[in-house]
Amino acid sequence: MLASLLSIPIADRYPPLELSPEQQKQRTFEALVDQITGLAAHRPVLAVYEDVHWADPTTLELLESVIERVRTLPMLVLITCRPEFSPRWSGHAHLTLLTLSRLGRRQGTSMVEQLTGGKALPAEVLAQVLARTDGVPLFVEELTKVVLESGLLVEESDRYVLIGPLPPLAIPATLHDSLMARLDRFAPVKQVAQIAACIGREFSYDLVSKTASLSEDTLQDALKGLCASELVFCRGTPPNASYRFKHALVHEVAYRSLLRSRRQQLHARIVAVLEERFPQTAETHPELIGHHYAEAQLSDQAVVYFQRAGARALERSTYLEAISHLARGLELVEASPDITGRVQRELELQLALGSALMATRGYAAPEVEQAYVRARALCSHIGHTPQLFPVLHGLYRIYHVRGDLKAAQEVGEHLTELAQSLGDQTLLVEAHRALGVPLLWLGEVALARAKLEEGTALYDAKLLRSHAYTYGIDPGVVCLSYAALAWWFLGFADHALDRSQRALALAEELSHPHSRALALVWAAWLRQFLRDTHSTEELAQAAVRLCDEHGYPLWRSMGAILHSWALVESGRKPEECILQMWQGLADLRATGAGLWQPCFLALIAEACNKVNRIDEGLTVLDQALGVVRERAERFYEAELHRLRGELLLRRNPKDISASEASFQTAIAIARDQQAMSLKLRAATSLARLWAERGERRQAQDLLAGTYGWFTEGLDTLDLREAQTLLSELDNRGLTSKLPGRIGQIDTAADGSAPKR
Repeated sequence: MLASLLSIPIADRYPPLELSPEQQKQRTFEALVDQITGLAAHRPVLAVYEDVHWADPTTLELLESVIERVRTLPMLVLITCRPEFSPRWSGHAHLTLLTLSRLGRRQGTSMVEQLTGGKALPAEVLAQVLARTDGVPLFVEELTKVVLESGLLVEESDRYVLIGPLPPLAIPATLHDSLMARLDRFAPVKQVAQIAACIGREFSYDLVSKTASLSEDTLQDALKGLCASELVFCRGTPPNASYRFKHALVHEVAYRSLLRSRRQQLHARIVAVLEERFPQTAETHPELIGHHYAEAQLSDQAVVYFQRAGARALERSTYLEAISHLARGLELVEASPDITGRVQRELELQLALGSALMATRGYAAPEVEQAYVRARALCSHIGHTPQLFPVLHGLYRIYHVRGDLKAAQEVGEHLTELAQSLGDQTLLVEAHRALGVPLLWLGEVALARAKLEEGTALYDAKLLRSHAYTYGIDPGVVCLSYAALAWWFLGFADHALDRSQRALALAEELSHPHSRALALVWAAWLRQFLRDTHSTEELAQAAVRLCDEHGYPLWRSMGAILHSWALVESGRKPEECILQMWQGLADLRATGAGLWQPCFLALIAEACNKVNRIDEGLTVLDQALGVVRERAERFYEAELHRLRGELLLRRNPKDISASEASFQTAIAIARDQQAMSLKLRAATSLARLWAERGERRQAQDLLAGTYGWFTEGLDTLDLREAQTLLSELDNRGLTSKLPGRIGQIDTAADGSAPKR
């Protein structure tokens, strides 16, 4: 595993790792953090991480793991970064932020004395050094060295003295000028520094020796000169040495000192050496090859490597790196002179970019739509192309999450026709998913269940493993997760739990974090529908943690709403949790999502009822019903009417006509949709109302007919409440008053019904 990280060939010495890219990344993180933990077990540890503003997202993720672990270790972690860098871990209680200001005059003088070995500079020289460096430590250091190397000073026993009057331009005015002055003194040193700067801030002796047209002695002397000047630091001895420029500005000055034409030549030479002599680098770091091709103005080759880098990052679920590589490829593809090849290459880049953006920005974010709309236009330009299916699939996901369900359904039908015409089983799985999901939210749940089950039956993890990266999420996980909601809706709780558990197991097996995030959120949602408060809280909390770790704003917002609902149900800070639910809904909308509003608004209305904010709850339900009318998202329509009836009854217990009408509307809608779970809730609410006004036989007939339909899920809270009410009606009439909870008997804190 570590050999893979360090790109060390192992041939047949070890068996291949049977790990997914995500599992390998997590195991690597664990090994690196365990190494630090092991050191800290023997003695206190100081770990220094410099210039983290340059770090890639995966390195920052590793650093976050380190910071979390050191909370309990005898370890000090020192991190330096620029002020504009905003780390995700800044809120930790065991972390202190220190802002470093410029050096004062006394500090600057002290630094100069350290560089001169304690010998004083002439007063006028020191004054100019301090004035021109303006308290910037690197500039103080470099300018002092320029002065010492200039030949203007003579060293005496305890001081330096000028050999003559100080020339007006003897001391460079800028850091750039001071660094150039030091490089210009030694021609071979400057030449090697320039070649090395084209390689990067870090470079190996092996690569620079094969790139530079210099004898080995000349090269080694030049590198020794760079190290002696402390412009470059060395580790190891040639030919196994590696080097690093002292500071990013030193590297930049050496690089910018070259003419553009010369830089292009050097980059072309470097990339040729890398491809010929270091093929492993091309495989493990394609973005590096792409960078050198781009700087050599060889854009076609650069695009190829940036596309490979993006695909590699997608496979490893490092989406931010993928976005960076793919965006760079798109910048370069515009410069390609090959128009036909350019269109095809851009289409592939846009598709990959859309998938990465969906994971990090949310399905309905504007930049996601921009990528897929552009890809659709490119498909039209090309004509018949296999990329049409994933492009349409991307548009389906955008329409679906945005809440444009009719458009999503139309695209789903188009995808089904396309997959059938191609006779491709793997595409049919995606097509059944794309058609089943909008049908579910449209309230055509029986048909949705059939499509989702068809997709599940055709699913083969081995054949579809790449689909999680092509389409953003594994279709098997989606079909099972949505089928779970469909089975519950139609009255089959045990089937629903089976599909949910299978979705969680599949997502875990695939080790695809984006798919696992959806599986966790949908599992939590199913438990909320089942009114299993404890399981909802656990699963939603796990989903939020995973989304925080990987940066999935869409799923995180949904998980946060479900988690807050569970806390309200448990009686823990309900007022605060209602605010959190509203914030979660705002975060969901911020991703561009317009779907799922009725369901989540219903949860907020329930919470409002819990704290006796009845009028607010009714306003929320009116808003939810408005969304239903506007978007035809009818999945939860029956429950919205039932909840409205309960809140109206609590606001004015004497005026029951409006509540009765709401309950009857809920029953009618549920009957039309075959929504037996929602019909049971509405029948329980109406039966209780009728019993309260003395119509016990009518109440019993209504509820018994609905309750008797169910063959599974008899231990769920809704069915237990219905059974309890039937027993009361049958034995002694309804003796309890209307409950404080919406349409339900009083429950214990863990969500279970108390014994009567």
